[in-house]
Amino acid sequence: MEDWSARYAPGVPRHLDYPDATILDLFDEAVAHRPDAPCTNFLGRSQTYAATAAAVDRAAAALAALDVGVGDRVAVLLPTCPVSLHVTLGALRLGAEVVHHNPLYSTAELSGMFTDHGARVAVVWDKALDAVAPLRDSTPVRHVVGVDITRSLPMARRLALRMPLRQAREARERLTTSTWPAGTVAWHRLARRGAHHPVSSRSHRPTAADVAVIMYTSGTTGTPKGVPLTHANLVANCLQGRAWTELAYGEGVFLATLPMFHALGLTTGVLTGITAAAEVHLIPAPEPGLMLEAVRRRTPTFVVGVPPVFEALLRVAEKQGVSLQGIGCGISGAMSLDPAFVEHWERATGGRLVEGYGLTETSPIVVGNPVDASRRVGSIGIPFPDTDVRIVSVDEPDREVEDGEVGELLVRGPQVFGGYLDKPKETEQAFLDGWFRTGDLVRVDDGSLVIAGRLKEIIVTGGFNVSPLEVEDVLRRHPAVEDVVVVGVPSPGRGEEVVAAVVADGPLPEAAELRAWAKQFLAPYKVPRRFVVVDELPRNVMGKVLRHEVVPLVSE
Repeated sequence: MEDWSARYAPGVPRHLDYPDATILDLFDEAVAHRPDAPCTNFLGRSQTYAATAAAVDRAAAALAALDVGVGDRVAVLLPTCPVSLHVTLGALRLGAEVVHHNPLYSTAELSGMFTDHGARVAVVWDKALDAVAPLRDSTPVRHVVGVDITRSLPMARRLALRMPLRQAREARERLTTSTWPAGTVAWHRLARRGAHHPVSSRSHRPTAADVAVIMYTSGTTGTPKGVPLTHANLVANCLQGRAWTELAYGEGVFLATLPMFHALGLTTGVLTGITAAAEVHLIPAPEPGLMLEAVRRRTPTFVVGVPPVFEALLRVAEKQGVSLQGIGCGISGAMSLDPAFVEHWERATGGRLVEGYGLTETSPIVVGNPVDASRRVGSIGIPFPDTDVRIVSVDEPDREVEDGEVGELLVRGPQVFGGYLDKPKETEQAFLDGWFRTGDLVRVDDGSLVIAGRLKEIIVTGGFNVSPLEVEDVLRRHPAVEDVVVVGVPSPGRGEEVVAAVVADGPLPEAAELRAWAKQFLAPYKVPRRFVVVDELPRNVMGKVLRHEVVPLVSE
């Protein structure tokens, strides 16, 4: 097996010592060492480690009042905000498992997942309550708790939202709503009661082997699959990330631009920061203005994002004349970085912008570029500490390919999950002799791994995965659509654009009407940006649509 450590940045070890610890243990350690240091900053409102720990305890008590205990699951549908962190750690305090969902999902998208994981309690952004409340009639969820995220804002900002001005009204409407479905409970009231009925933080301590978080990935079939990640998985990836970036304990400032329902946003953006006793700026949406505000408050040393996030931040900073000097490291995932942009970013910051690679199933990072001059722009880098990779023939998975030859990437390491939730068949198919099959095609080029394509037909747009099968199923329900195939078309700044090639049954409605119809069932980023009418779809002799032949048909 190749010795990748020769390419490691000086000071980064190939092997680490992993404590028999949980995410809670590392958080508690940070609280003990730096109680008065800032833990989070949410749009200008700072909270120390001691205050965060107290909020976590209140969250645990609030959840316990809803009968959450060991082995139960709590669904969380929130933007990145303090309450999301408090609920996550509070549930873990009780020995429960946290299931993170995108709060923009529709009822139809959430229904199967809620039935699958069986959570009885859902803590939900109040803007998403209308999508979640109906699930009480068809899934195990019984308690739907609404969160008004404006309550976590600085007081001056909260007061500004109440001003009788159009701009204030529009901002308030983006963040919260005054109309709640019947039967929902307000989180702030539950948490307030929790302060008077504390739960012992030592009552139900989970172990490193226990599941901490469940996330859902579309996979190759389009059917969402639950990905249980243990405390050991998450701790390993946090420690690997800290070693890789040589993050000094208690000194980092993180700009967490990605949502916590995204594995990169949760582990690398938030958990790595709090386990290193760093300050984490929580950004509820990757809007350039909000990110630049955070930079003005305190220059982050680490920015975790996807290429469009970095591009937007640099664009608005230059437009407003704000210096980004001092940002030491940018960690980018989900899609390739443009070499010209990397050069631009590094001139503007004086730091490094490096690309990495991972999956939900791997907590997420398994491969990254060294954070020094040896990083190779255009590659995903080299394996993380204690992470092994194999590149095998697609046709003969037992045969490893030669350097330069394209094959499927297989990985193993302490951050790799143990199998899908209640899906033994899919789990068996996902592993080969203990190695996780990523479904992605890579090659070794000049000592670095380079993405060459993927076996999976997932579309990656703006850093999020879209299953074409799921979108096709929705579009086929429209009476004007006779047949359809959805593909990803390369798009600058987004990775790929979701495009539908449609065989119409009569005149096809305008694209805006089709998009509005699809948004009833799909999150906005899954809805095709363009609809192209074709006479027929290209198929092979077995009748299977040849997706690779569709792409040139719909490309502009």
